[in-house]
Formats: sequence, C-alpha cells, structure tokens
Amino acid sequence: MSTYRLLLFILLSGFTYANAQPLIKVTGTVTDDFKKPLAKVTVTVLGQSQSTVTDEFGVYNIYSSTISFSVKYNLLGYKPVVLEIKQDKAGRLVQNVSLTSNSNELEQVTITTRQNQLSNTSLINITDISSMPSASGNFEVILKTLPGVSTNNELSSQYSVRGGNFDENLVYVNDVEISRPVLIRNGQQEGLSFINSDLLSSAKFSAGGFEARYGDKLSSVLDVRYDQPDSTQAQLNLGFQGASFSSRIRNKDSYLLAGLRYKNNTSLLNSQDNKGSYAPNFTDAQLIYQYNFSSKFSLGFLGSYNSGIFKLIPESRETQFGTLNAVLRLNTEYTGKEIDDYQTSGAALTASWFLKSNLVVKWINSYFSSLERERIDIEGRYRFNEINNDFGTGGFGTIRTNKGIGGYLNYARNNLESQRMSSEIKVDQNFGSHIFSWGMRAELKKYQDDLREYSLIDSAGYILEKGNQNFYQDNNIEVRNRLSIQYYTAYIQDSYSISPNSELQLGVRANYNSLSRQLLLSPRMLLAYRPEQDNKIFRFTAGVYQQAPDYRSIRDFNGVLNMKQQAQRSYNSSLGLDYAFDGLGTRLKLTTELYFKYQDRLIPYMMDNVRIKYLSDAEATGYTYGADFSIGGEFVKDLLSYFRVSTMKANQDVLNDGLGALRRPTDQRLNFSVYFQDRLLNSPTYKVHLNMLYGTRLPVGTPLEQRYSDDFNIPAYKRVDIGFSKDFLDDASARKPLFLDKYFSSFSAHLEVFNLLNINNTVSYLWLKDIDNIQYAIPNYLTGRQLNLKLLIKFKNSKR
Repeated sequence: MSTYRLLLFILLSGFTYANAQPLIKVTGTVTDDFKKPLAKVTVTVLGQSQSTVTDEFGVYNIYSSTISFSVKYNLLGYKPVVLEIKQDKAGRLVQNVSLTSNSNELEQVTITTRQNQLSNTSLINITDISSMPSASGNFEVILKTLPGVSTNNELSSQYSVRGGNFDENLVYVNDVEISRPVLIRNGQQEGLSFINSDLLSSAKFSAGGFEARYGDKLSSVLDVRYDQPDSTQAQLNLGFQGASFSSRIRNKDSYLLAGLRYKNNTSLLNSQDNKGSYAPNFTDAQLIYQYNFSSKFSLGFLGSYNSGIFKLIPESRETQFGTLNAVLRLNTEYTGKEIDDYQTSGAALTASWFLKSNLVVKWINSYFSSLERERIDIEGRYRFNEINNDFGTGGFGTIRTNKGIGGYLNYARNNLESQRMSSEIKVDQNFGSHIFSWGMRAELKKYQDDLREYSLIDSAGYILEKGNQNFYQDNNIEVRNRLSIQYYTAYIQDSYSISPNSELQLGVRANYNSLSRQLLLSPRMLLAYRPEQDNKIFRFTAGVYQQAPDYRSIRDFNGVLNMKQQAQRSYNSSLGLDYAFDGLGTRLKLTTELYFKYQDRLIPYMMDNVRIKYLSDAEATGYTYGADFSIGGEFVKDLLSYFRVSTMKANQDVLNDGLGALRRPTDQRLNFSVYFQDRLLNSPTYKVHLNMLYGTRLPVGTPLEQRYSDDFNIPAYKRVDIGFSKDFLDDASARKPLFLDKYFSSFSAHLEVFNLLNINNTVSYLWLKDIDNIQYAIPNYLTGRQLNLKLLIKFKNSKR
C-alpha cells in the first residue's frame, strides 16, 4: 500500500513552479547528394533527450525545449551536419537537410542506406512504447498493432505472423539471434522478454519476404539495435507492476548501456478466475559495451541475465459460461502448489573491421544457456452445475441441475537445460552500384530434457461406467532426452540499381544440419520501384524459406523424439506499396501488402494457451494468403496514431489422415487494431493513449487426440486498453515544478486501465464430461479490468 500512496502523492501533490520554456517542433526531409531521401538518419537535439530517425522517405519530426538549440544529423558514411537554430518564439519550423558522402567513411554509405531502403521491413516508432498501455509491459506489445501480426493473449510476449506459430519468428539484438523458452505453458508464467525498451535505438520488423542475410525461419524478422547514445543519460521507471533503471554512458572512444528490470504482476493475475496466492517475480539485467580502438576496428560486448520464478498456491475458481438459454458454472477448490523457474544467461562478442573504404567485416561469437524447471502438484475438486436463468421464477441464479462432481490432478517435475553456441562472419562490400553481402555461421545446440508429468481427470468423482465408457482420463509422460544438433549456414546476396528509380536484390541461403542431414538452398528476390515523385515505393518479393528441425518440433506429446523429421518449407511471394501523402490536415503514410504462401513438409501442432504441442510424426501441406493495410499520421497535432486491418486464410492438409484441408491453429481471418493518441481538456500536457485489438475466433481441437483437428473454436479476442499521461516537465506546459526541473528532463505520470470493457477473453479450455457423457469446454479466461499507475523519470543529461 505504501507504493500506491507514494505514487499517488507524487501525481497529485502540488509543486513550486517555474516558467516553462517554449516548444519548437522541427520537421523536414533529409536527402543525399542526388536529392534522394535517406532513411534511418539519426536526428538529435544536442544536450536534450530528443532523438529520432528518418523514415524511408527521409522525413523526420523532432522537438526542442528551447528556442535556441543545435540539431545534429548523422548517418554512417555521410558527413555529420550540425545546424544552429534560433527562434523568437514557440512554433513549428521546416528544416530540410542534404548530407554529403564522406570519402573516409564509405564503408557503409551505400551499404547501410540501401540495406535500409531495399528491404521488406518497416521501421517501428519506438517512441510510442513507453506511452502504450500494456498488461505485459514488454516491447512486443507494439508488434501486435502491426500489419500481419495476430494475438489473443495480453499476458504473453509471443506473437504469430501471417498464419505461422511462435517458433517461426526470428529475433535479433545487435545481430545476435535470440531464442524463446521451451517449457512455458501459459502467459502468466512469462516475465520479461529479452528486449529492453529503455535501451533501444532502433527496431524494424518484416512480416515476410525478408532477405537472405536473415536466418532460416518461415514467418518474420524483428531486428533490434542497441547503439551508441549521443549523450550520457539515465532513466527510472516505477509502477505497480515493477520497476526498471537504465543508464547510457558515452565516452570519446566507447559507450556503455546498462539496464535493470523487475516485474511483479500479482495484481493483474488476481483479476483472473483462478484465485489464490500468486508470487511472480521476474528480473533482468543487460550490459552493452563497445570500444573503438581506431577508425578501422571496434569491439562490442552484449551480456544478459534473465530470471523468472512463478509461484502459485491456488485456492478456488468460479467460471460461468454458456448461452442465454443454458448458463453453466464451474466451482473448484484447490490444494497444492506450482513453482516454475526459468533462467537464461549469455553473452556475445562482436569484432568489426573496416578494412577498406568500401568493406565492412563482422565476426560475431555468442553463447547462451537456459535452465527451465516446472514443479506442479495441484489437486482440484469441482462441482459442475447448470444455473437457473429464468427471471420468471423465484430461483433465478440458483442451481437448476448438477451436471457432475469430480476432481483432477496435475503433476509435473520437468527440467530442461539447453545451450547454444555460435560463431558467425558477416561481410558487406560495395562495388559501384552493387552492394555485395555474404556470411557464414556455425552453431551447436545441446539439450538435456527430463520430463515427468501426468494429469488425471475424474468427471464423476468416482469411476463410473456408462455404456462401457470410462470417464477416467490419464496422461502419463516420463522420458529423458539428450540431444546435440549442429547447424551450418551460409548466405550471399547482391543489391544493385537497375535504373535511377528501381533496385533489385538477389540472394540465396544454404543450410545443413546434423539432424535431418539435408542441404537446403533458399533463393530470395526483392524488387523495389520508386516513381519520380518519390512519395511511393512498390515492392515485390519472392523466395523459398526453409526451417530446419529443432528440439521443440521433433518432440511429440509424450516427449518422444522423431529423429527423421525434415525441414519445413514455404514458397512466399508478396506485392506491397508504401505511399506518403497529405490528407486530413497532416502527413499520412499508407502501407499495404498482398501475400501468398504455399507450404510443404509442415509439422502440424495444437495450441494449448501459449504451449505448442507438435505432432512430430505427422506431415502436412498448406497454404496461406491475405492482405495487410495500415495508415498512420499525426491526426492530432504532434501525436502519432495508426490503424491497421489484416485479413488472412491459413489451411493445412495433414497427410494420410483422411480429413482433407483443415484450418491451421493460427487461422485468424480478421485482425484489426487502433493506436490513437489525443489531448485532454485542450491541454497540451494531458494526453490519452488508446490501444484497441480485435481478432476473430481461432480453431482448436479436443485434448488427448493424437491427430490434428479444428472442430472447436476459441471466441474472438476483443480488448481495449487506455492510458492517461501528464509530463510535469512537458515543454508545452505553462509552468514547470521547480524542484523537478532542476534534476530531471522528463517526469511523467501514467494512469492506465487494462481491459477497459472488462471482456472475458478465452485463451484455452478445460475439458470435462458430465454424467451423460457429454463433453464440455470450460473456458480459461484471461485478465479482467485492472488499474495501473507508473512514473517515467528521465534525469538531466550529461553531454560529453
């Protein structure tokens, strides 16, 4: 309670105020020597906390807290530009800038810019992350508002893209590939995702059609950078669900980034149907350090430690569901407890050489280890009743019929240790109008898996025979697996200009692994065309994407490994358009893409919450097609909002099962999202942030079947989160608290309401039978309405 009082006191108490300084908004376009727009140019107001990057059209927006200030424009391979700006009063300023190539830094002039522009990826507006209301608090919440991304679980950082599952997504942090845990069963066990939003400098995402230099997964790529800060900075975040602290230190020849995070979402978990003593504690520490020995050589280090302990002593559960004509209620009393422990640690060392003016070489070495443990021993005794919902009778809300009295037992003692070691070389070199890239990678993965679990369900409280059918269900697993897999990959690609307005990228990946012993070749192509007016970009992609088998996909329901599994394969094509135009009084950006994927050698799977259960001995063919649309802009002055709609159909045909084409578990036909920002009470310092998500129903099969089925559905996912914020040091404020202005550059309070409409979203089912042998799907609901308060504090910068 003391934390609540402290935050409320800071939010509501009065301060001594000083006159605020005016706000200047600077907007414009950054171009090169040939008047072509430059993407990913870093734009910084020196000595202040404001920093941004240009989009693919070279457009930027940035703010200053003073009327006299300096703006720096920087892109590797170009001469930095620093502009001194002096204004008489607050307002807007249009400042277009042209950067000149630097002959001493040509190693990435065309390499960096063309890789950014000739890429089927979109830049993520990372400045929105801190303001976006989110139950999980993880970076991935912003991905779930992007075209092509589906979601149905606010507790989880996992996401599916264009019909793929969680295991089909690539994630890179500073060129280092990141993996996700294996044993996670549900979103409440998840803690802090690897990506620390406070340390981000840029992020880009591809929902498909990514180039050959990225790895061998079927669905998507998230490419995140923790890069050099422009000044020494520190930030502190405090809230009801945890805290974080980050520091950025810049020196002449080096820089250091450090982040600490803690999360405890007990209050959020208490809003679920399952009541009890929740004790989720998650911590994370990351360190990034780079030293530039000379203009030709630098060495970078990335270290990470992530720990999560989830403890639950369940007490009771009451779930009501059904229809208007038949209302059912499940009441359960529990004994026992669950303790889950997840630990991941690792490090990466990157050596970068600029051997020639046009040649960049990176050598990346990494090691990561994970320990995942589950200890579950929970017994439940339940009553399953039909409720009287007839207003015309005197017994409304009372029990009409008892459908069953029974119990169930869940037991698990699971341990998984995994290690991943890799060494990789990446080379980029330009020859005139060509950018030539190639790389090689060797990777070793080791797994030690001890599985011991069983579950019992007695739907009548005793063994009841009726029609020679037994209600007693048993699922018993006890195995020990030891496995090592070696992976060897290589890629080569060439990006070059066909004409002043069109560019082509051709590449191929090769992959060999010791498990399937296949040599996989995956050619990929991207064609981009920009008309003369420079406000449109057309893209066409085509390629083959092959995902080699891994421990997760070869392990079946019972823990048995299929050592003969082959790589999954997908033939992808897409046609996209980016269009920037003026409308509704602002600059708008429209993005649309049509895509088609044909897949073979697919491994069917079933979803249980966030746990993927592979049918490792089965094989399927499938297809996915759809369209993504998004539009965004400053519909309200200086606040970016965006809307997106995605439609999709994803089917598969499991070979030799006689059922024909069925919907895939991720076949969410329609996704719609809105992130809208506005101002409250005509005040520039009070803001509202609205996040809405909608996804149509998902197919699901009944449990304990050793085949794939889609004969049931999880209802549509509907969620509205809203946040209200005030920055006491906002430059548009009429007055500033004197004490805060002395020590902090930003001090903002955020009040958030999760699940504003209190909608019961279903994530999975508990399956029971009544005494008439009728099977019922009891919904496991996600979180209810919940309030959250947080403070985002940025300390005064120290410029060096």
